[in-house]
Amino acid sequence: MRNAIKYGLLIGIASGIWILVLHFAGVYSDAPEPGTFSALEYASGLIPLTGLFLGIKNFRDHVNGGRMEFFEGLFEGFKIMIVGGIIAAFFAVVYVQYAPSVMNTDYMGRIAGAGILGVLFNLIVSISLMNKQRHL
Repeated sequence: MRNAIKYGLLIGIASGIWILVLHFAGVYSDAPEPGTFSALEYASGLIPLTGLFLGIKNFRDHVNGGRMEFFEGLFEGFKIMIVGGIIAAFFAVVYVQYAPSVMNTDYMGRIAGAGILGVLFNLIVSISLMNKQRHL
């Protein structure tokens, strides 16, 4: 569980800082049309991808002795995502409280999209880092 907390903290804090970067870059203040995204918002997908890759790889190499099946990696990735998601959600709630103008955008839809993206990244990283399984 230490591995999940460590890399979940990494994802959560980096996501919180990225929310501030997007705010100061004016991404949410311009009130874009629904369904449009800034290039900076697309770049935010690198945070969970990097955190999940590093966390699952560390789990495989150091915690699990160099071996990992798909479902072990998937479960570890979900633990990392839960910790990171709680921290990132905290930053998002604080941000919405102090910048209520952000509610003019589809901010909650963007958060839900980030969750779906995290699940997809978890599947991809777990598949790419697993060792060959004997039984499915």
